[in-house]
Amino acid sequence: MTAYDTLKETLAARYSCRAFRPDPVPDDVITQIVAAARHVPSWCNAQPWQVEITRGNATDRFREAVSAAAAKGTPPSPDLAWPSGYSGTYKERRRTCGFQLYDAVGIEKSDRAARMAQMLRNYALFDAPHVAILHSPAEIGPYGAMDTGGFVTAFTLAATALGVASIPQAAIAAYAPLVRSHLNIAEDRMVLCAISFGYSDTDAPINQFRTERADPDQIIAWHN
Repeated sequence: MTAYDTLKETLAARYSCRAFRPDPVPDDVITQIVAAARHVPSWCNAQPWQVEITRGNATDRFREAVSAAAAKGTPPSPDLAWPSGYSGTYKERRRTCGFQLYDAVGIEKSDRAARMAQMLRNYALFDAPHVAILHSPAEIGPYGAMDTGGFVTAFTLAATALGVASIPQAAIAAYAPLVRSHLNIAEDRMVLCAISFGYSDTDAPINQFRTERADPDQIIAWHN
Protein backbone atom coordinates (compact mmCIF):
# COMPACT_ATOMS: atom_id res chain seq x y z
CA MET A 1 0.00 0.00 0.00
CA THR A 2 1.36 3.42 -0.95
CA ALA A 3 1.49 6.44 1.37
CA TYR A 4 -1.34 7.95 -0.68
CA ASP A 5 -3.49 4.84 -0.20
CA THR A 6 -2.86 4.91 3.55
CA LEU A 7 -3.76 8.59 3.78
CA LYS A 8 -6.89 8.15 1.67
CA GLU A 9 -7.97 5.19 3.80
CA THR A 10 -7.47 7.18 7.01
CA LEU A 11 -9.41 10.15 5.62
CA ALA A 12 -12.28 7.86 4.64
CA ALA A 13 -12.27 6.15 8.05
CA ARG A 14 -12.50 9.42 10.02
CA TYR A 15 -15.97 10.51 11.10
CA SER A 16 -17.54 12.77 13.71
CA CYS A 17 -18.13 10.53 16.71
CA ARG A 18 -21.17 11.43 18.84
CA ALA A 19 -21.11 8.63 21.40
CA PHE A 20 -17.98 7.67 23.35
CA ARG A 21 -17.01 4.98 25.80
CA PRO A 22 -15.77 6.29 29.18
CA ASP A 23 -12.33 4.67 28.84
CA PRO A 24 -9.57 7.32 28.92
CA VAL A 25 -6.96 7.58 26.18
CA PRO A 26 -3.43 7.00 27.56
CA ASP A 27 -1.30 10.14 27.81
CA ASP A 28 1.34 8.73 25.48
CA VAL A 29 -1.25 8.14 22.75
CA ILE A 30 -2.53 11.72 23.11
CA THR A 31 1.05 12.95 22.86
CA GLN A 32 1.55 10.90 19.69
CA ILE A 33 -1.53 12.53 18.15
CA VAL A 34 -0.20 16.02 18.86
CA ALA A 35 3.30 15.03 17.75
CA ALA A 36 1.91 14.08 14.33
CA ALA A 37 -0.48 17.04 14.00
CA ARG A 38 2.24 19.63 14.67
CA HIS A 39 3.74 18.98 11.23
CA VAL A 40 0.95 20.79 9.36
CA PRO A 41 1.93 23.96 7.48
CA SER A 42 1.31 27.41 8.93
CA TRP A 43 1.62 30.99 7.69
CA CYS A 44 5.31 32.04 8.08
CA ASN A 45 5.75 28.88 10.18
CA ALA A 46 4.14 30.73 13.10
CA GLN A 47 2.54 27.49 14.41
CA PRO A 48 -0.04 29.59 16.30
CA TRP A 49 -2.06 26.73 17.77
CA GLN A 50 -2.09 25.86 21.44
CA VAL A 51 -4.12 23.03 22.93
CA GLU A 52 -5.72 22.63 26.35
CA ILE A 53 -6.49 18.94 26.98
CA THR A 54 -8.67 17.71 29.83
CA ARG A 55 -8.74 14.30 31.45
CA GLY A 56 -10.56 12.69 34.36
CA ASN A 57 -12.45 15.07 36.64
CA ALA A 58 -11.24 18.07 34.64
CA THR A 59 -13.32 16.87 31.68
CA ASP A 60 -16.38 16.44 33.88
CA ARG A 61 -16.00 19.90 35.43
CA PHE A 62 -15.67 21.48 31.99
CA ARG A 63 -18.61 19.49 30.65
CA GLU A 64 -20.78 20.63 33.55
CA ALA A 65 -19.78 24.29 33.13
CA VAL A 66 -20.55 24.58 29.42
CA SER A 67 -23.68 22.43 29.72
CA ALA A 68 -25.03 24.72 32.43
CA ALA A 69 -24.35 27.81 30.30
CA ALA A 70 -26.10 26.29 27.28
CA ALA A 71 -29.07 24.96 29.27
CA LYS A 72 -29.89 28.37 30.74
CA GLY A 73 -29.71 30.04 27.34
CA THR A 74 -26.56 32.11 27.87
CA PRO A 75 -26.15 34.28 24.73
CA PRO A 76 -23.28 33.12 22.48
CA SER A 77 -20.11 35.20 22.60
CA PRO A 78 -17.60 33.61 20.21
CA ASP A 79 -14.17 35.10 19.61
CA LEU A 80 -14.44 34.28 15.91
CA ALA A 81 -17.66 35.51 14.30
CA TRP A 82 -20.21 32.85 13.35
CA PRO A 83 -21.02 32.41 9.63
CA SER A 84 -23.49 35.02 8.45
CA GLY A 85 -25.45 32.29 6.68
CA TYR A 86 -25.45 29.10 4.62
CA SER A 87 -26.95 29.25 1.15
CA GLY A 88 -27.32 27.04 -1.91
CA THR A 89 -25.26 23.86 -1.85
CA TYR A 90 -23.84 24.66 1.60
CA LYS A 91 -27.31 24.97 3.09
CA GLU A 92 -28.40 21.71 1.49
CA ARG A 93 -25.36 19.81 2.79
CA ARG A 94 -25.93 21.19 6.28
CA ARG A 95 -29.59 20.17 6.25
CA THR A 96 -28.79 16.71 4.93
CA CYS A 97 -26.25 16.13 7.69
CA GLY A 98 -28.78 17.22 10.32
CA PHE A 99 -31.49 14.96 8.93
CA GLN A 100 -29.11 12.00 8.84
CA LEU A 101 -28.28 12.60 12.49
CA TYR A 102 -31.95 12.80 13.53
CA ASP A 103 -32.84 9.70 11.51
CA ALA A 104 -29.99 7.77 13.14
CA VAL A 105 -31.41 8.35 16.64
CA GLY A 106 -35.10 8.23 15.68
CA ILE A 107 -35.92 11.91 16.13
CA GLU A 108 -38.79 13.24 14.03
CA LYS A 109 -37.94 16.45 12.19
CA SER A 110 -41.02 18.07 13.77
CA ASP A 111 -39.97 17.15 17.34
CA ARG A 112 -38.31 20.38 18.42
CA ALA A 113 -37.84 19.29 22.03
CA ALA A 114 -35.94 16.17 21.03
CA ARG A 115 -33.87 18.13 18.52
CA MET A 116 -32.96 20.65 21.22
CA ALA A 117 -32.00 17.84 23.61
CA GLN A 118 -29.77 16.34 20.93
CA MET A 119 -28.18 19.75 20.26
CA LEU A 120 -27.37 20.10 23.97
CA ARG A 121 -25.41 16.84 23.75
CA ASN A 122 -22.69 18.99 22.15
CA TYR A 123 -22.08 20.62 25.52
CA ALA A 124 -21.97 17.27 27.30
CA LEU A 125 -19.10 16.54 24.87
CA PHE A 126 -21.05 13.43 23.79
CA ASP A 127 -19.73 11.82 27.00
CA ALA A 128 -16.14 11.89 25.71
CA PRO A 129 -13.45 11.35 28.36
CA HIS A 130 -11.33 14.17 26.92
CA VAL A 131 -11.75 17.52 25.22
CA ALA A 132 -9.08 19.55 23.47
CA ILE A 133 -9.63 23.31 23.28
CA LEU A 134 -7.81 24.98 20.38
CA HIS A 135 -6.79 28.64 20.54
CA SER A 136 -4.47 31.00 18.68
CA PRO A 137 -3.17 34.56 19.13
CA ALA A 138 -5.79 37.25 18.54
CA GLU A 139 -3.16 39.43 16.83
CA ILE A 140 -2.76 36.89 14.00
CA GLY A 141 -6.50 36.94 13.42
CA PRO A 142 -8.08 34.80 10.70
CA TYR A 143 -4.70 33.51 9.50
CA GLY A 144 -4.10 31.97 12.93
CA ALA A 145 -7.59 30.47 12.77
CA MET A 146 -6.90 29.08 9.29
CA ASP A 147 -3.60 27.55 10.40
CA THR A 148 -5.27 26.04 13.46
CA GLY A 149 -7.91 24.53 11.21
CA GLY A 150 -5.13 22.57 9.56
CA PHE A 151 -3.99 21.39 12.98
CA VAL A 152 -7.55 20.27 13.80
CA THR A 153 -7.66 18.18 10.62
CA ALA A 154 -4.29 16.60 11.33
CA PHE A 155 -5.24 15.93 14.95
CA THR A 156 -8.40 14.04 13.93
CA LEU A 157 -6.54 12.05 11.27
CA ALA A 158 -3.71 11.10 13.63
CA ALA A 159 -6.31 10.10 16.22
CA THR A 160 -8.11 7.93 13.66
CA ALA A 161 -4.84 6.24 12.70
CA LEU A 162 -4.33 5.36 16.38
CA GLY A 163 -7.86 4.04 16.88
CA VAL A 164 -9.13 7.14 18.69
CA ALA A 165 -12.45 8.70 17.67
CA SER A 166 -13.06 12.45 17.69
CA ILE A 167 -15.43 15.25 16.78
CA PRO A 168 -14.43 18.88 16.15
CA GLN A 169 -16.98 21.21 17.77
CA ALA A 170 -17.49 24.89 17.01
CA ALA A 171 -20.41 24.90 19.48
CA ILE A 172 -18.10 25.04 22.49
CA ALA A 173 -16.51 28.25 21.19
CA ALA A 174 -19.91 29.94 21.56
CA TYR A 175 -18.97 30.40 25.20
CA ALA A 176 -15.43 31.64 24.65
CA PRO A 177 -15.34 33.88 27.79
CA LEU A 178 -16.40 30.95 29.98
CA VAL A 179 -13.90 28.60 28.30
CA ARG A 180 -11.11 31.16 28.71
CA SER A 181 -11.89 31.68 32.38
CA HIS A 182 -12.39 28.00 33.19
CA LEU A 183 -9.11 26.90 31.57
CA ASN A 184 -7.11 30.04 32.41
CA ILE A 185 -6.49 30.94 28.76
CA ALA A 186 -4.94 34.37 28.25
CA GLU A 187 -7.12 37.24 27.05
CA ASP A 188 -4.93 37.74 23.98
CA ARG A 189 -5.84 34.29 22.63
CA MET A 190 -8.86 33.46 20.43
CA VAL A 191 -10.80 30.36 21.46
CA LEU A 192 -11.53 28.68 18.13
CA CYS A 193 -13.07 25.26 18.70
CA ALA A 194 -13.03 22.06 20.69
CA ILE A 195 -12.24 18.48 19.76
CA SER A 196 -13.96 15.93 21.97
CA PHE A 197 -12.18 12.59 21.72
CA GLY A 198 -11.91 9.11 23.14
CA TYR A 199 -12.88 5.59 22.09
CA SER A 200 -16.03 5.22 20.03
CA ASP A 201 -19.14 3.46 21.23
CA THR A 202 -19.36 1.58 17.95
CA ASP A 203 -22.79 0.13 18.78
CA ALA A 204 -24.46 3.52 19.26
CA PRO A 205 -26.94 4.25 16.43
CA ILE A 206 -25.73 7.84 16.16
CA ASN A 207 -22.29 6.59 15.10
CA GLN A 208 -23.65 4.59 12.17
CA PHE A 209 -24.33 7.28 9.56
CA ARG A 210 -21.71 8.86 7.30
CA THR A 211 -21.92 12.13 5.40
CA GLU A 212 -21.33 12.32 1.66
CA ARG A 213 -18.49 14.22 0.00
CA ALA A 214 -18.52 16.29 -3.17
CA ASP A 215 -16.83 14.74 -6.22
CA PRO A 216 -13.55 16.28 -7.43
CA ASP A 217 -15.37 17.68 -10.48
CA GLN A 218 -17.58 19.69 -8.10
CA ILE A 219 -14.52 21.15 -6.37
CA ILE A 220 -11.96 21.81 -9.11
CA ALA A 221 -12.08 24.70 -11.59
CA TRP A 222 -9.40 24.02 -14.21
CA HIS A 223 -7.59 26.91 -15.94
CA ASN A 224 -5.58 26.21 -19.09
